[in-house]
Amino acid sequence: MLEPTVLFEDNHLIAVNKPAGLAVQGDITGDVHLLDIVSDYLATKYHKPGKAFVGLIHRLDRPVSGVVLLARTSKALARMNEQFRDKTTQKNYRALVKQLPPKNSDTLIHYLGKDSKTHRALTYLKPKAGAKEAVLQYELLKHAHEGYLLDIKLETGRFHQIRAQLAKSGMPILGDVKYGAGTPLPDRSIALHAFSLEFNHPVTAERICINAPYPKQPWWKGC
Repeated sequence: MLEPTVLFEDNHLIAVNKPAGLAVQGDITGDVHLLDIVSDYLATKYHKPGKAFVGLIHRLDRPVSGVVLLARTSKALARMNEQFRDKTTQKNYRALVKQLPPKNSDTLIHYLGKDSKTHRALTYLKPKAGAKEAVLQYELLKHAHEGYLLDIKLETGRFHQIRAQLAKSGMPILGDVKYGAGTPLPDRSIALHAFSLEFNHPVTAERICINAPYPKQPWWKGC
């Protein structure tokens, strides 16, 4: 079974490094998911009867790895949800792409809709009815083992945003066949990793930055 690694834990929050392939919450597959695993971990560690409370603050797509922050109390959940709404958090992702980016750094602006039948983002260059503006910044960090490593900062949080915007810009993420990659990766993951998350602690107000080590799969070698 895929097991997350605990990166940060106190009485209010717990952050884990989610492996690619593990769903954050329950879906139609009925597979074991991150919320259940973390709840069981807390219940066992602190000798709680039944399930321990775990509040979902944000999500990662199933084939994506990296930092997921969860709340251990309803108060922490409400305060962290407010931070995410107010955009006082900072999320950095790392992605591997096969194609050399046209620029070493750039801001990408698109308009994203959603095809509910294919569970895929629809990406437009100009405003369109029903589509929401999507903005991200990327910077080319290095030529890595399997392609080019990008650092990505999100200004908006849209469905499949990074995957769709990079693909529309001619840089599909390694292994992301849904958005134009030539071949899947052996474990069916995509080379997108939630590398860091920065936020204000919901109780102490201390600014905290949590980093997640890269997965151990060979395509991340040298990153």
